[in-house]
Amino acid sequence: MKDYIEERAVAIANYIIDHNATVRQTAKRFGISKSTVHKDVTERLEHINPSLAAKTRIVLDVNKSERHIRGGLATREKYQHRLAICSKEDE
Repeated sequence: MKDYIEERAVAIANYIIDHNATVRQTAKRFGISKSTVHKDVTERLEHINPSLAAKTRIVLDVNKSERHIRGGLATREKYQHRLAICSKEDE
């Protein structure tokens, strides 16, 4: 494996742990795809640094268990925003 890929995988894992970041947030921060982030932390990191991979897995599992809540909050916010816009138009 190329050195820059290993360095990226470690940097991604550290970012996820330090910021409790989701795969989507991490991908945006590093300018790479979500699938690359996922592959780096689930497959590549396991061979590079197993203990760091385990710590990262814990954060990702928590994020995965909370994603339905985040989705519901985002939908709620979307409709509240629409309601606020409609209320202003009616005035």
